[in-house]
Amino acid sequence: MADERSEVVIIGAGIVGASIAYHLAERGCRDVLVLERADRAVTGSSARSVAGVRHQFANEVNIRLSQYSIERLARFTEEIGGHAELKQVGYLLLVSDSETWADYQRNVALQNTLGVRSRLISPDDVAGLVPGARIDDLLGAAYCPDDGYCDPNGVAAGYLSRARELGVRLRCESEVLGIRVAAGRVVGVDTPAGPVDCDTIVNAAGPWAGRVGALAGIANPVLPYRRCVYMTERFDPIPRDIPLTIDTAAGFYLRKELDSVLFGVSNPDEPPGESLLVDWDWLEHVLEVGVARFPVLGDASLAIKNCWAGLYEITPDHLPVLGRHPDLPSYVDASGFSGHGVMHAPATGALIAEEILDGRAHSIDIDELRVTRFQGGGLVPEANVF
Repeated sequence: MADERSEVVIIGAGIVGASIAYHLAERGCRDVLVLERADRAVTGSSARSVAGVRHQFANEVNIRLSQYSIERLARFTEEIGGHAELKQVGYLLLVSDSETWADYQRNVALQNTLGVRSRLISPDDVAGLVPGARIDDLLGAAYCPDDGYCDPNGVAAGYLSRARELGVRLRCESEVLGIRVAAGRVVGVDTPAGPVDCDTIVNAAGPWAGRVGALAGIANPVLPYRRCVYMTERFDPIPRDIPLTIDTAAGFYLRKELDSVLFGVSNPDEPPGESLLVDWDWLEHVLEVGVARFPVLGDASLAIKNCWAGLYEITPDHLPVLGRHPDLPSYVDASGFSGHGVMHAPATGALIAEEILDGRAHSIDIDELRVTRFQGGGLVPEANVF
């Protein structure tokens, strides 16, 4: 017999797990236990995010997740009581090749049909938004003024604080060591402090979701990939109010963080792994492509102690895995966001609460995000991934 029981156990106290805990409790399901393997909540990928939020996706379900989530972030203080610090400075996606330009024309058209205020702009418009950017080879850019970035720590802490006020329990230093299954259902989890019986578990373990799924005999295709973020010292030549800007050809992005500049490029050749060490060798390539697009950045000084690395939780199609598992209905996935967990956490919390309490998510159709899509062929990846 277990020493403890909880109606729902959520594995992972990052921004996604925190949102799910709040949304369950807000709907009256308060016998919820959140288990976190670290010694504090919100210390994993949520705490190491660049924290961008955007409507500019190529997939309708991602656009709808963003619309719901960004609206909630804009009202976070009045609805939850915490601080999202949403800065809607916009996202600016620079395009220099004709094939990508055709794709972005289609993407913006789709976004507009769903009510997103994205638009295509000229190279001269780019120069006005990001002074000093090289524009001579650009065909144009996609821009949405309602995009931007937020404070993921503030969002996750706000959700957790309100959830705990409503009765949710949080336990840190409680790595899930095993998941017990009987008669086709999850019946409990094993932790260092002892077993916990439960009716439902939610896998919100981020980059470790694949490992957690395996404990229940579930094949979850999420793998962890390192992403390095570099930061300058104070650098005033790039204004504070610029959009979060991405050179889509090189994958280089930058945004302001107060008076400093955050920037980076994902290394497409790096294999899966869990290292959180900054890749200083990769910095040479990052600076090469970054200065090529933003020459003024060559005058900035690197704030070495302020650079960091985090982990993306990536699926084969760069779309999340959401919902009950068909072979184990008391096991629910909420993982694999492929870099979009912060921006889609509010919608995910509401949808997973619906999945658990109503039998099925209904505010947004998540059928194409269920794990069953990996059982056949014909995956349609999210194209707007950086």
